[in-house]
Formats: sequence, C-alpha cells, structure tokens
Amino acid sequence: MLIRTLTHIVVVALAMAASLAALAQEPIGIVIMHGKGGSPSGLVADLARTLESGGYVVANLDMPWSGRRNYDVDVGRAEQEVAAALAGLRNKGAQRVFVAGHSQGGIFALHLAGKLEADGYVTIAPGGNVANRVFRENVGSWLVRARQLVADGKGHERATLGDYEGAKGAYLVQAVPAAYVTWFDPDGAMNMDRAVRAVDSEQPTKPALADRPRAPVLWVAPNRDYPGLIRTALPLFHDLPANRLTRLYQPDADHRGAPTAAADEIARWIREVAGGAQ
Repeated sequence: MLIRTLTHIVVVALAMAASLAALAQEPIGIVIMHGKGGSPSGLVADLARTLESGGYVVANLDMPWSGRRNYDVDVGRAEQEVAAALAGLRNKGAQRVFVAGHSQGGIFALHLAGKLEADGYVTIAPGGNVANRVFRENVGSWLVRARQLVADGKGHERATLGDYEGAKGAYLVQAVPAAYVTWFDPDGAMNMDRAVRAVDSEQPTKPALADRPRAPVLWVAPNRDYPGLIRTALPLFHDLPANRLTRLYQPDADHRGAPTAAADEIARWIREVAGGAQ
C-alpha cells in the first residue's frame, strides 16, 4: 500500500514537472499599450524590456493617443490594431496572449476585455476617464466643436482640438475630428466605469467564445498615484467580475513609475495565469 502511494506521488510530481517544463518552453505573447501622449519608448519601455528578457514575445504598440498620432483613428480601428497585434504574436508561436496598458492604455485594456480573445488583461494605473467632471469641464467644448466639424463634412480633416491630462492640464492637439469624438464621448470606450462593466457584459467578437469565462485581470494600483485615481481604484477593482486569478497589486510607485515598478509582478502573474490555463 505504501509503495503504491509513493509511486502515485512520484507520478504526479513528474507530471507536474513536465507540465511546468512545457509551460516554460511555450512562448507567451503580450501586447503593451502606453499612456496618453506617450510612446513605446517612454514609460512602458522598461516593462517591455523586462518581459522580453524573460522570454515573452512582446508587441509594444504606438497607439492612436500617442504624441505622434494624436487621435488619428477611431476606437474601432484601435481595437483592430490590437487584434492584429495579438494575431501577430500567435503567428510567432505564442500559445497564450495577454493585453497590458498603462494609464489611458489601462482603460483601453479594460475596454478590450471580453471583446478580444486573450488569456488575461493588465491595467496599470488606469486613468483618463472622459466621463468625470474635470474632463467634461476641460474638453466638453472641444467635443462640441469636433462633432460640428463632422456634421459639416470636415470630420476627416485634422483640426485643432483640446485634450486634458492630470499632471499636464489642458492642452491643444491636431486631431481627426471623426476619430476624436469616439475617444472623448462620455459614454464611450474611455468611460472607466463603463470599461469595468464591459469586462463582464461585452461579448467576444467570436460567437464561439460567448460562453467562455471572462479573462482574469491584474489591476496595478500604485500607492503614490494621483489622488483621484487612488480614490477610485479599489471600488472599481471590486466591480470586476469574479475570477480566481484576478488580482490587485499595489506597488510603491507613482503614476509614471508604475509600469517599471510592476514589471516583475506582471511577469509572475502572467505565468500563473498561463499555468492555470493548462
């Protein structure tokens, strides 16, 4: 009896070791999205390098809200860009794929959860909620102007419009009005409350995934973030749908330093999720 028990333990241990070894060799892909006005070489660059050095296949994207692009395409096109990046990671051999975003990219990561086929989502200090009072006060008149330009048939001609960022305040951008209105619509993709609810309510783009459990979320909430984001992080995190792999991580960092401070934990969590999906 003792011999049979020991044999069973050895067999289970060997199977677990083989599974972990296979996981270690299996490429894991991750899409990374920077924050407002940023770039792939900015605040998310260290995160991308850390993951690449750990063997991850990384797509560090230049998103429509970057300082170079200034809202050149609408939300729907941005969704397609991320979907194409995920497909590219799979074509490189990634068997598990994840989406991560910082600040504005963090809200967009939540918006994408449930819409795209991915194994998990990482939102890092999500910020830029267009539905809050400060945004409405600073950008509302510009949104009216952009909508009027669209109505006048000038929606695809770049125009001077306004943007807002907590540390920077209000400033001007040369944006495409038809795209701009989709990013600054108070009820649209960058409404953070709606984005959190979308994790549970939105249906994946593929009907076959409609009954699939929602992917887990790692919410990185730095303890020295902007006060408004600190106040909303925990309540919004608790509004996420239940998932045994969803986690809250609170590194000792400010808003700008959060991607670097959380890099090791992001890598660890992704491995945990990928292992749990075996």
